[in-house]
Amino acid sequence: MARRNNQSVLEDMMDLTAMLPWWVGVALAIVSYLVLHAFAQRPLPVAVQPGKAADLMFVVVWRGLATGGQYLLPFIFSISALVSFFKRRKAGQLHDAAANRDDGMANMTWPEFEVLVDEYFRRQEFTTLNNGGGGPDGGVDVLLQKGSDRYLVQCKHWRALRVGVE
Repeated sequence: MARRNNQSVLEDMMDLTAMLPWWVGVALAIVSYLVLHAFAQRPLPVAVQPGKAADLMFVVVWRGLATGGQYLLPFIFSISALVSFFKRRKAGQLHDAAANRDDGMANMTWPEFEVLVDEYFRRQEFTTLNNGGGGPDGGVDVLLQKGSDRYLVQCKHWRALRVGVE
């Protein structure tokens, strides 16, 4: 499956981790460091049996990847955890602002409105996934799940007091 906009695997990993709760990103950072550090610190075999040189090269390559990855992956997961934290914080602020003011939703942009809808259902104990970023009328904006039931939500945000049926 082709990546959209030529995103790298690392960017995809950051995007996916940023969709998770912030504490999951922190846990992934810690676990990835501990696992890769343990692998990177193992001593290399000193003697190689005849015919086992390919196995040694395999270990050396993976050890090199683990050495760099023990710092790169936790960094990516930590940045994603920060993004997730600030997204949740902003969503809470939007929800509180909309609840405390009559014109709270009228002054929002459509991406903020999608975040507000996501936060509303999250507070109603739904598991949510905000698909935003696809542009206005880009399809399903929020995926909801509660138990075995799943719902698809498409948000419509109009700067008007009344929105007609059409």
